[in-house]
Amino acid sequence: MIVCRYVMSVFTAVFLLCTGTAQAFEPLPEKSAYHVTQGGILSLTLGKQASGQSQIKAFDIDWPCRQKDDGVRCWIGVDLATEPGLYTASWQAGSATKKLQFNVEKGDFRISRITVEKNMATFDEASLKRLRADQQALKQSYVRQVDGQPDLDLLLKPAEGVTSTPFGAQRYVNGEARSPHSGVDIAAAEGTAVIAPLAGEVILAASMFLNGNTLVIGHGNGLVSVFSHLKQMDVKLGDYVRQGQVIAQIGQTGRATGPHLHWGLRFRQARVDPYALTH
Repeated sequence: MIVCRYVMSVFTAVFLLCTGTAQAFEPLPEKSAYHVTQGGILSLTLGKQASGQSQIKAFDIDWPCRQKDDGVRCWIGVDLATEPGLYTASWQAGSATKKLQFNVEKGDFRISRITVEKNMATFDEASLKRLRADQQALKQSYVRQVDGQPDLDLLLKPAEGVTSTPFGAQRYVNGEARSPHSGVDIAAAEGTAVIAPLAGEVILAASMFLNGNTLVIGHGNGLVSVFSHLKQMDVKLGDYVRQGQVIAQIGQTGRATGPHLHWGLRFRQARVDPYALTH
């Protein structure tokens, strides 16, 4: 049995049920169910596809696939809040469908405690109004369609530094429990360059109450990066950026206890660990 935490390996999948036109797929060896942690990304290398386009479906969501030299590569995002248990995915090419099972395991997430000014922890009506507007703008960016079929195996880390708060950490602000941390915090000196981990389009550039200066880049295939607490933004709404291009500088705008980059990753709206795809 192979265990995958945050997509450290690529697997050949096991299919449990076959229907339709079998010649669309090469035979697959038998394996046990596969495993991924809450907030992880399951990367599967499937049997070589003879013809037609391929897609995989899990959690009632269609996930992207890409033809590679060693077979069809598919990626499935597992949201941070997904209940642990056994799930089924269906791989389809034309009229042929094969099913596989995988286990979602409970993540081993740490505790994170921060102390901030009262106005950054308890909000008056004006602050709540701004927070709601910020949240709405972010939600709209997560579903924005962006042209592109990126190779998800080529994601770069956007900044050099120390991971001060990991993905999934249970956050306590001034002693009160808040939502789990849906990204990673990379601590570094103010002014440190932030680069685009993949090419894409800037679909949001705004100053936000808690997130501070924030950029959102859509990479295509439902993959969206969020960069927050920036000192300055070097690109603007509508710009297309290259992988590795400098897009901003690390800062401590918004609710921040020191200079750092908050990097969040949404995969077809699933909150996933950005480090699941970095090299």
